[in-house]
Amino acid sequence: MTDLAPLDETITLDQLNRDPFPIYRRLRREAPVLRVAAAGRTFLTKADDTKYVKDNPRLFSSDDPNTPMKRAFWAHTLMRKDGEAHLRERMAMAPAFAPKVMQNEWMPQYRRIAEDYVARLPRGEVVDLFPALSGPYAARGLAILLGLEDATDEEMQRWSQALIDGAGNFGWRDEPFERVDRANEEMHALFDRLHQRHRAKPNNSAFSVMLNAENPIPDSQIHANIKISIGGGINEPRDALNTTLYGLLTNPDQLEDVKRDASWGRAFEEGIRWVAPISVSSRLVKEDTEIRGCLIPKGDTVMTIQASANRDEDLYEDGEAFIVGRDRNPHQSFGNGPHFCLGAHVARRAIGQIMLPILFDRFPNMTLPDPSAVIWRGFGFHGPTCLPVLLN
Repeated sequence: MTDLAPLDETITLDQLNRDPFPIYRRLRREAPVLRVAAAGRTFLTKADDTKYVKDNPRLFSSDDPNTPMKRAFWAHTLMRKDGEAHLRERMAMAPAFAPKVMQNEWMPQYRRIAEDYVARLPRGEVVDLFPALSGPYAARGLAILLGLEDATDEEMQRWSQALIDGAGNFGWRDEPFERVDRANEEMHALFDRLHQRHRAKPNNSAFSVMLNAENPIPDSQIHANIKISIGGGINEPRDALNTTLYGLLTNPDQLEDVKRDASWGRAFEEGIRWVAPISVSSRLVKEDTEIRGCLIPKGDTVMTIQASANRDEDLYEDGEAFIVGRDRNPHQSFGNGPHFCLGAHVARRAIGQIMLPILFDRFPNMTLPDPSAVIWRGFGFHGPTCLPVLLN
């Protein structure tokens, strides 16, 4: 009879929050399928396994009732749905992300925001780009795309962090839920104010296209979709920008190559491979199955660790290092299968095509005076919490 995966009671959520990569490296080598007591999940750390799970929603359902997401979002969101239910809510938002709309409407606005926000940075000073640029840029662009222009950059970022902390509150602590409850109240008040405006003046924003559809999804799910976008649509481009900047500034030779070749898109892809902004995902096992000789019983929850898959030795030589010039980069940072990130192309353009070249055009001699001052945090979502650079 096949045995369950081994059980680990030593790995803590705090370790996974502070620096999970040495743990993932060890697990890929010693225990690629592992039940981790602190998370209440079976961790899958190899790329083949994480992809297999995401590509097989019939066997591995997104509808995992054991995550804190429903509690945090006040809703059963499309992130926790499969099949037709998931597709209907995803497609309700899709017109706002259509290539032509993105190219003609959103990217010119992202460019204007990037130029404005970079222009207000002081020359010759050490500035923490997390609060000064990366967060506000991601927040403002997303607010426009979603149809939430009335929300301030500060509100968008605060709501996003509250949703992320609530959805990742696997210890079910009170404080993150109290914060996300306040954020939900504020968001719903804004949504209620915006309904009339978007009905009176239909536009290409996500809120408007969902509200004015011929056969609209319920208001509760429109709100849930907007909250999912706020939760993931700020931290992913923000952390991708900060991580890519860290990678380039700590590898000046690579930075010079990127400048020479204008290969900013490749730098972005390497940044999100190296440190996946959305690091883990949960899936509910629908029937007994087996992975790498371990029994994964029906009702178990597996956790695909994209952050680990992206450094898998089977795919990458020296995967722990930031190397823009890789021949292949089949990273899983935007997911795969039916839940592939709807905002992937927005992030690619907003950071890889717009912000990185604009930022280095204005500050071509930017440096990172003290790389050790950069603090990295997060289990479900991982990235720098500060990025103090000298702007020259």
